[in-house]
Amino acid sequence: MINAAVMGYGTVGSGVVEVLTTNKEVISRRAGDEINVKYVLDIRDFPGDPVQEKIIHDFEVILNDPEIQIVAEVMGGIEPAYTFVKECLNAGKSVVTSNKALVAKHGAELLSIAEKKGINFLYEASVGGGIPIIRALNSCLTADVIEEITGILNGTTNYMLSKMFYEGAGYDDVLREAQDNGYAERNPEADVEGYDACRKIAILSSMISGKRVDFEDIYTEGITKITTEDMKYAKAMGMTIKLLASAQREGDRIEAIVAPALLGAAHPLYSVNDVFNAVFVRGNMLGDAMFYGSGAGKLPTASAVVADIVDAAKNSARSTMTVWSEDKLDLLPREDSLRKFFVRVKGDPDAEKEKLDQIFGPVQIVRAPGLEDEFGFVTEKMSEGSYEEKAERLGNILHMIRVEE
Repeated sequence: MINAAVMGYGTVGSGVVEVLTTNKEVISRRAGDEINVKYVLDIRDFPGDPVQEKIIHDFEVILNDPEIQIVAEVMGGIEPAYTFVKECLNAGKSVVTSNKALVAKHGAELLSIAEKKGINFLYEASVGGGIPIIRALNSCLTADVIEEITGILNGTTNYMLSKMFYEGAGYDDVLREAQDNGYAERNPEADVEGYDACRKIAILSSMISGKRVDFEDIYTEGITKITTEDMKYAKAMGMTIKLLASAQREGDRIEAIVAPALLGAAHPLYSVNDVFNAVFVRGNMLGDAMFYGSGAGKLPTASAVVADIVDAAKNSARSTMTVWSEDKLDLLPREDSLRKFFVRVKGDPDAEKEKLDQIFGPVQIVRAPGLEDEFGFVTEKMSEGSYEEKAERLGNILHMIRVEE
């Protein structure tokens, strides 16, 4: 029997216990032994819940019990999760986590401790929920140099943008609906401002680069400025708008960004709607691959946590994860990144075309139904720095959205 502890009995923690209970036989067969949840750590009690007999309130019980071999951290946040996880690893206990904030900030250090101890620090559920992207990068794509990872990594914002696109609803209305349906928190900042997706792409960037990518260095723009007018232009161009988190290799540098983008129908992420997530990966040998599925939610995330528990059980005497260095990777400056831009401006395109061509070079004019006092245009490919300089010269810009090809 393999004894495990679960730290946190919220949405994901209760899901982990449920998955281990419901699929006990198949999990035991795949792990090679029965996995028993001996403790569940939480500050609360759960009278009437069968888990109550396993509830403890003191972390030291887990730390000091030599029978506990694997610990699942599903508390969220940096502290006390970081302290608890580090102490567990130093005590020789493997740890699995769904905590993207923890992995993004302290992943390099925790992986290094696990490697030195010959145990595991696994974090599949921290990126993409139930989508097995971490395992794929760590185990299946090791023969490739990964040239690009671009993903829809936040189910809340994808749900909101899908509603805005297909139903013509406004931002405030779809946010309220997302909150009512339990997809968005009462304070949705982490999702709608792009911070959640930023931490996830920082983790993926660290994996493919082998160095620590600081999420605070990644340019991050959320969806709060996306309007129904933007969606009208997207439809007029046969495109859609998605919040993308992207890391692309440029020589020995990595360019990383989180921002809304216009996607054409040929783009592999164009049809990813509702609360689903997807990750597009391009390898120098593999070519293109897509990973698609439920990016969040109680049971999909819990399924990924339990898969890591099984991996930790099967590899109790060796560390299996690729470690990235604690040395910080300097990202390619955003100003040097090349892309096209869609720009909305006030005025009449016939009157403004000559000025636009003088500033931006040849542009593609776009009109949208019902928007008579404004128009849009798409630039040729240029650097972000060049766009900003030209935009300042033009003035009267209503909104800009990057265009992904």
